[in-house]
Amino acid sequence: MVARDADPTLRALIGRGELRLRLAGAEADLPPGALDRATRWVHSSDLDDPTPFLAEDLVLLTTGTQFPTGIRYPFDAYVGRLVDRGVAALGFGTEVVRDGIPPGLAVACRRANLPLFEVPYSTPFIAVARANAEAVAAQAYARRSWALSAQRAIALAALRPDGLDATIAELARQLDTWVGMYDAAGELVREHPAGALSEGAAGALRAEVGAVLRRGARAGSSLRSDSDAFTLQTLGRGGELRGVLAIAAGELDRAGRDVVTAVIAMAGLALEQHQRLSRARKALRSGMVRSMLAGDPGLARQISRDVWGALPPAPVVVAVTDAAGRRTDALLDLLELRAEERHGGLFFGSVDDDVVIVVPASAAPVLEEFPERFDVRLGLSEPAPYAEFARALDQARAARGRASGPGIVRFEEVQSRGILSALSAGQASTVAAAYLDPLREHDRSHGARLEETLRAWVVADGSNDAAATALGVHRHTVRTRLAAAERILGVDLSSFAARAELWAALHLGR
Repeated sequence: MVARDADPTLRALIGRGELRLRLAGAEADLPPGALDRATRWVHSSDLDDPTPFLAEDLVLLTTGTQFPTGIRYPFDAYVGRLVDRGVAALGFGTEVVRDGIPPGLAVACRRANLPLFEVPYSTPFIAVARANAEAVAAQAYARRSWALSAQRAIALAALRPDGLDATIAELARQLDTWVGMYDAAGELVREHPAGALSEGAAGALRAEVGAVLRRGARAGSSLRSDSDAFTLQTLGRGGELRGVLAIAAGELDRAGRDVVTAVIAMAGLALEQHQRLSRARKALRSGMVRSMLAGDPGLARQISRDVWGALPPAPVVVAVTDAAGRRTDALLDLLELRAEERHGGLFFGSVDDDVVIVVPASAAPVLEEFPERFDVRLGLSEPAPYAEFARALDQARAARGRASGPGIVRFEEVQSRGILSALSAGQASTVAAAYLDPLREHDRSHGARLEETLRAWVVADGSNDAAATALGVHRHTVRTRLAAAERILGVDLSSFAARAELWAALHLGR
């Protein structure tokens, strides 16, 4: 990543030929990377304890006047104080007070793994400090220049037709690391470079993104493990988060943060624009659902074909959820993604505060994801053609109304519990109509009068003779029709329970 590799280091300072600095001892005696530590500043002091006036990552220069001659000085304690304060290295100016570096000081630095170098008499301390300051200034100027250049490149990327995707890709290129964008549902919708994360890192990151989105507040956070580090930034306003930007970097310098801030602003604007477009699409989808409810699926097919592609092929199952508030927004975002992935295999829309989902009957298992992700109830209809969309939606609502908690309830399960069991849920008429559908279909296709006969028979308290009289037919005709109705409905009307179900169906399913 382009953030720390250009920082001034002790190695670069010692390597300045005009300063003629010389490392005391061999580099091999130092810990790995000791000479590559960033040096923020150079300071000089001959105090016995200069640490109250020092900062971390600082190079300290001294002439050794604090080290008296003729007595044994506690060099280990002196060096220990410097190391505890975070001093990066110690430079000793020779031939000012004494010749060469005191052996005790060299031994103490070696024990504490503190780099020690010699500053010759001909090199003023101010020259060493100025050289490091110039390097710090040059590095800061380089980072500011990089930030401006990166922001220009990102701004140009944002003007492309695929502006948001191009912006994320350019940010990844500028930072030389992986960058991903998650939507409001916690789905990874854009990443560069693609597939760069390990399965473990991707799973941990997705879980953390989900937690950030559930909190719903604007925030920056980080995720660290033994092998991975990520910086996360929310997108959108508090309470209306549009997603999360994730960067495979545990820490960014100020220039890097400035660039990321610019991307967040652009991404936020793009997502707001996308949100306005989504609202228009939502209204269009709602109109399509109402068109199908009105028995005009042809209009919905034409709109879908022109805008999104073909509707899911019939027979379809209709599902309806009870999502509300932020869960609805997150659910709609995920449905949009799944609809794009399935290319005509899923349609959705909102009507009467319900989210309606339509999939081919053969693809009903894809709906199992939504109750689990959003903790909602999902009612599912029987397979139906588009001409019976309104009835299918009624079935889905009846099934949802019988759910005791989050999950999927299928209308077949509700129907199998019987008509009377649905009375308390207020959906009995829908169940009753489904109970009588086979009978009515038989009457339509065969020109028969089985439903009429059953009604007359129920009114006659199960008397074949009285029903025959009321219908103006022979009692054997009534008996034959009853047998046919029993066969079609799959019931035995000699039992009280079956007669009660039939009575309820005929009364509620008109």
